[in-house]
Amino acid sequence: MGIFLKNVSKQYDDLFALKNINLFIHNGTFLAVVGKSGSGKSTLLNLIGDLDNPTDGSVSIDGINLTTLQQIDHDKFRNQYIGFVFQFSNLEPSYTVFENVELPLIIAGMKRSERKHKVLDALTKTNIIHKKNQKAMTLSGGEKQRVAIARAIVNQPKIILADEPCGNLDTENSDIIMSLLKSLQNEENIIVLVTHDVEHSKLANRVVTLKDGEVMKDTGDH
Repeated sequence: MGIFLKNVSKQYDDLFALKNINLFIHNGTFLAVVGKSGSGKSTLLNLIGDLDNPTDGSVSIDGINLTTLQQIDHDKFRNQYIGFVFQFSNLEPSYTVFENVELPLIIAGMKRSERKHKVLDALTKTNIIHKKNQKAMTLSGGEKQRVAIARAIVNQPKIILADEPCGNLDTENSDIIMSLLKSLQNEENIIVLVTHDVEHSKLANRVVTLKDGEVMKDTGDH
């Protein structure tokens, strides 16, 4: 089981962001997607994350065809299957760290007693539990990204999607975030990282290089 993109293209007016992409990403993969700006990296991530639909082709995850889901099913699918980490943490600044991480569980309708255990576990894994009662607005950039990762993993999603998560961080904090992402890799999940940083891509066990919306190189697993 895993992620299967079959003959996927994405077109905006006369511009193809992606052209006839065929990829299978199996469980346990840490995939880095690299390429110049405008190569289609973020578009690919958005399609895998069910944030957009392909113009042609299909995207399936564990046999579920995302292109055929109803809107309410899309929302449920993303909440249960996908954890997002973006370049900007997108935290609620007036909420505490705990409250920010708790949000996906509230949306999922989980009971309060269950939520507490899961939030504390996610904060422990991301080494930010000591900040659980602080407002997000008081955190440093690196701390905010750790909270964003905790929020992404609190539902124990099958897929973690990270779009330039270190784009606004210094080298020290970037190394912390990348080591954290690598530590989250296991046999059951899939991590997809979009990055411009060659050193960061070396942490992955598979690298796909995009150019002008097409796969130019795919290292496979190694």
